[in-house]
Formats: sequence, structure tokens, C-alpha cells
Amino acid sequence: MGFGKKTDYPSGRVLDLDKSYKYIIKPAAEAAGYECKRADEIQHAGNINVPMYQQLLNADVVIADVSTYNPNAFYELGVRHALKPYTTITIAEDKLVFPFDVGQIAIRTYHHLGEGIDFGEVERMRDALQQAIKAIAPQAACDSPVYTFLKDLQPPAVARAEAQRAALAASAGGQAAEQPTVRVLMDQVDAAFERSDFLTAKSLLTIVHSMMPNEMFVIQKLALATYKSKLPTPVEALNEAGRILEDLGPETSTDTETLGLYGAVHKRLWDTTQAGAHLDKAIWAHEKGFYVKNDYYNGINLAFLLNVRAALKTDTEPAEAVADFVTAQRARRRVLQICETRLASTPAPKGADEYWVKATMAEASAGLGDNPKAEELLNAAKAVNMSVPSLDSHVKTAMEQMRTAPAEWMIQSTTDQLARLRDLLAKSPLSRIKLVAIPVP
Repeated sequence: MGFGKKTDYPSGRVLDLDKSYKYIIKPAAEAAGYECKRADEIQHAGNINVPMYQQLLNADVVIADVSTYNPNAFYELGVRHALKPYTTITIAEDKLVFPFDVGQIAIRTYHHLGEGIDFGEVERMRDALQQAIKAIAPQAACDSPVYTFLKDLQPPAVARAEAQRAALAASAGGQAAEQPTVRVLMDQVDAAFERSDFLTAKSLLTIVHSMMPNEMFVIQKLALATYKSKLPTPVEALNEAGRILEDLGPETSTDTETLGLYGAVHKRLWDTTQAGAHLDKAIWAHEKGFYVKNDYYNGINLAFLLNVRAALKTDTEPAEAVADFVTAQRARRRVLQICETRLASTPAPKGADEYWVKATMAEASAGLGDNPKAEELLNAAKAVNMSVPSLDSHVKTAMEQMRTAPAEWMIQSTTDQLARLRDLLAKSPLSRIKLVAIPVP
């Protein structure tokens, strides 16, 4: 399976696969009596593919989560089916449209709610998966389409594979020193982000990137840590982050996380350098991300940047300025609809997600000239309880029951942006434009 947050390209949804693993797969396997390891938890030195293929051959049970059309997961599932006739379980998020070649495989499905998973669904799928693991091992029934159709095929001998592994170790001069697993390093990255230690996060992610150079999630996190580190200077950090993101081809990408980061980098470069090329790139990235995913983050940033550009063009290109201003207002109205739908969803957003939805609505309302509504929504955002019960326990601890206010940096970020927006609109003659619908005869 993949790890981190992955985009399901047919639907544009972002799924947090770490939650699938942490809350469903790993506890189900352990409850069935197995030690459970994901690829990023395998201890290794050198090329990660060597121990990964050994695990695909030797593991008593393999679980493949092919959600989001993850090509690596599909490839590794094919390797397992070629190596072993039985004890492979395939699961996927229920909105995946399965390719023809896997249509005849028994695939168990579960339901994501965007990046999260409902606790009731976690319990249901965890129990179902645990029972499947318990049932599949003793049966040793063929579940590989390779061995189903090629009746006389014999699986490779484990003993031969072990001998080859020993030969590889001998040719490398003995057992190489083990290094921390990707999972351990990524846990350290998350801890560094939580304490805003972006330089440490960048150093750790550089190591992970050397181990998994093509992993999109790692590249995105590395770019984020790089520009937030502001070292050696803020502009140099932003330029480096932009170069890192170029590896993901933002010009042709439809991944909204990549586009959002690319837009954020160039927005900050515009703030710092006032170079028009950065402003245009930031608008382009957020506009593309907004239209691809229809998300409030890209939408609200697009609206703000369009107002910035409109203010610059008011005197020189008034028609272009009006077009940008009108497009910004339309984007804000759409953002409000998206946020209202998000708040009304089941389950409703909690914690940081709830804060940013309400803060975004405050900014959209301010941009549309409804300042009383903006203040009401800002106060609602400040009142959000950031303490969200963990799925790891049925019982809330006393600490979890206590209300935790949003972090000061979150509130400061919102109030600063509102102040910039109001100042921008106050200086713009376009903010006094009233659009009137003219009936068509």
C-alpha cells in the first residue's frame, strides 16, 4: 500500500492511507495473531527493494490495499500473485473502479470520509479483515489468478531465495549496518513539524527521500519543510522548495497537494520579491487546483491573489482588473458553498479541519463585504475545540475531554490574512462595483 496522503485521481479525493493502516490493517493482523509490517517499517540497509521482495515471497499473509490506483501497490500485488498461489488479501476504498485484470479477484472494500475514516467503519472493517486473515491461512486455497490459470506452475522455493540472500550479503562484505526504518524517520518528521522544527524535519526528509526518491508524499513534505525553514534566507528557502516541487511536474500535474504547495511557494515569493511572474504562477497553480478538486484551500487563495492582481492592473488594464475582481468574488461564493457543505457532512469536521473551514468562511465573507458575518465566523473558528478523541481507544481520557483552543499561530495567520484582505479592498476602487443582473429580452 501507499503511505501518507494520496490523491485518488478519478475522483480528486485525498485519502489518508496511514489511517487505513494504523486503525484497520495493523490492529486486525495483530488481533489475528500475526506480526504486521508495512514496507516503510522494514529494517534494511541499501536498496529497499531487496527486503521488500523477500517479504512478498516469504510473508505468511500479504494484504494489498490498492486504493487510489496506487501503481506501486498494484505492481507489488502482481509480484505476490506471481510468487505465491495463496494467502493474499486485497482490499480497497469502496469508490475505486477496479481495472479489468483484477476484476476476478475477491476484493474487500471499506469507506473513507475524505482523509479520515468513521469510527464505526473502522470497527466493521477491522473485524472483517481479522476474520479473513484467520480464515485464509489454514485453508491455503489458491487466490492468485496466475496460479489459477497456469495450472502446472510451481512457486519458487523459499530455500533457494534464502541461499540467494546469503550470497548477496556475502558479496556485499557481510551484514551492512542497519539504519532507521522509513516509518521511524517519518514519525520523527511528524514530531518535528508539531514543534515547528522545520530544519530537523528537512534533514530527516532528505534521508527518506534518498531511500524513496520517487515517493510523491515525501517530496511534498520535503518542499513544505524547506520553505518553512526559511534558511539560509526566506527567499533561498522558497526557491529551493520550488526546485524540489519541479520534480513532480507541477505544470502538468493534477495532484492538488502539489499544486497547492507550488502556489504557496510562489505566493510567498511574490510577497517577498514583488516579481509579477511569481504572482501569475501562484494564481495559475491555485486556480488549477481549485478547478481540479473544488477545494476551499485553493479557492480562497485564488480569490485573494486575484484581488492582488486586480489592484495592480486597475490603472493600466482596467478591463483585466475588473475580470480578476469578478472572478475572485465568484470564487469566494463557491468557497462558501463548499465550506457549508463540509460543515453539514457526516461526520462533521473536527479539530484543525473545523477551524480552517470556519476561518476560510470568515475570509470569504470579508472578501464579499459582509464584515459582521466575517467576525461571527472568526469567533466561531476561535471557539473550535482542537481536542479530537483518538480512534485508538473507545474511552476518552480526561485530557481528551478538556477543551483545547486553536494554536496561536493558526489564529494569527487568519487575522493577518483578514487584515491584508481588508486593506487591499479598501484601497481598490473596484470594491465599490455593484453587479446588477440585466434581463435578456
